[in-house]
Amino acid sequence: MLKCKHVVEKADALVDGAPLSKRERFALRLHLLICHHCRRYVRQLRALVTSLRRPPPETVSQEKVDAVLDKLDKTP
Repeated sequence: MLKCKHVVEKADALVDGAPLSKRERFALRLHLLICHHCRRYVRQLRALVTSLRRPPPETVSQEKVDAVLDKLDKTP
């Protein structure tokens, strides 16, 4: 049975889909079934990787910001 330390070491490979042996993949899955701390860690790592892969949000020009603020100022 893997220890949490080993799961943390292999979590990147698991999240990225890197090649793992069948034995390693089985051992990781088994540990994750038992250990809620490691499940949470892997879930957070997946969320982090997903958010880092997203393109950055579009920037809004200052003119558009000023136009919206002007409209808000004119609203009763």
